[in-house]
Amino acid sequence: MYKEEYRKKCVSADEAVKVVRSGDWVEYGFAASMASVLGEALARRKEELHEVNLRGGVIMGPLAMIDCDPSGEHFIWNSWHFGGRERKLGQAGLAYYIPIKYSEVPRYIRENLQTDVVVIQVAPMDDYGYFSFGVTVSHYAAAIEKARNVIVEVNEDMPRVHGGYDHTVHISKVDYIVEGGHRGLPQLPSAAASELDQKIASYVLPEIKNGACIQLGIGGMPNALGQMIAASDLKDLGIHTEMLVDGFVDMVAAGKVTGMCKQRDRGRIVFAFAAGTQKLYDFMRDNPSLAAYPVDYTNHPFIASQNDQLISINSALEIDLAGQVCSESAGSNMITGSGGQLDFVEAAYNSKGGKSFICLPSTYTDKSGQVQSRIKSVMTLGSLITDTRTTVHYVVTEYGKVNLKGLSSWQRAEALISIAHPDFRESLIAEAQKLRIWRKRG
Repeated sequence: MYKEEYRKKCVSADEAVKVVRSGDWVEYGFAASMASVLGEALARRKEELHEVNLRGGVIMGPLAMIDCDPSGEHFIWNSWHFGGRERKLGQAGLAYYIPIKYSEVPRYIRENLQTDVVVIQVAPMDDYGYFSFGVTVSHYAAAIEKARNVIVEVNEDMPRVHGGYDHTVHISKVDYIVEGGHRGLPQLPSAAASELDQKIASYVLPEIKNGACIQLGIGGMPNALGQMIAASDLKDLGIHTEMLVDGFVDMVAAGKVTGMCKQRDRGRIVFAFAAGTQKLYDFMRDNPSLAAYPVDYTNHPFIASQNDQLISINSALEIDLAGQVCSESAGSNMITGSGGQLDFVEAAYNSKGGKSFICLPSTYTDKSGQVQSRIKSVMTLGSLITDTRTTVHYVVTEYGKVNLKGLSSWQRAEALISIAHPDFRESLIAEAQKLRIWRKRG
């Protein structure tokens, strides 16, 4: 039925990217869904294009149009979320972070931002003329609504993924189709869980009860917790998360996940985007237990909090004695991004029986080899606040966990110092005294 329309719209990558003009804003995909064939075609147009603003996030592989333009005169990368590659580009002045509350990104696009062209990777078209967005749904539907031109790169290896809504685009809304063949998907192996990660995770695990609904970030500690859940006696867990990672597959394989206690999307695994190994991508292919949604559904605190016992686990870089959390920068040096952390900190606390955990090792080693505390009297100059002190619930290090809700300034200082590394507790007490937030007792 749609084969003739497909044939008419199917062009070479070089032909498709002719619609991109100097000064355009191009929504260029997210994480594992970036269109590499179209990126190579854009790179070939470098000399005729200037000030093309590319918007995306979490670069997981080479991007030809960025790599070919070391001066940044032709292509400018504007990032929803920094990965390792963007961090290096940012330090070179070639990538710029977009501060976000992730649940709001579709609204930013619809109400505030210029979007001229959408360039994304999709799964092959089905019999009804729909292309599945595959492993990333996020904010694509909103961008397509706004764009002058929509170009899709078909990757034969992109899994077709079941969804709730806005997880597909119909051929009638697509201007050009580029066949990319079998391109595979970039891999993001889970960080190995260290003994420290396992220790931190061991404080969180007892707080999770049968029937809880889980949100995990990525990294060693969430990976450790996922492994512990898979090996635990927990049952009937649900999943409502922003990012789908390998750890969830392990939990499902171990029989821990049914989703039957969820109040929303009962029996289904809800997510906005996924990145991991081939194990994850194979798990996602045509799996009816999955429900991919735009991020203004997955991350909206009101929606997520309707699931009882929502457990949110996220990492941080530092926290001060007031309870403010920085999860995105080291001083003024951008490391990652705020993503949906604040969304889920709020959602979990507002869930009936829900709990939010901010997890971090108590120390780090700086460039000079000196061990420093991640619990600070005040934030490092330039550090960005991801979670305000009023929103933070539980904080966990390898020395324990504390609940900050409702505590006064001196109680917060006392609680946080109690889970700091012992070598820094006396100096933190001295600094708390200077700040007049330490109360001598007995």
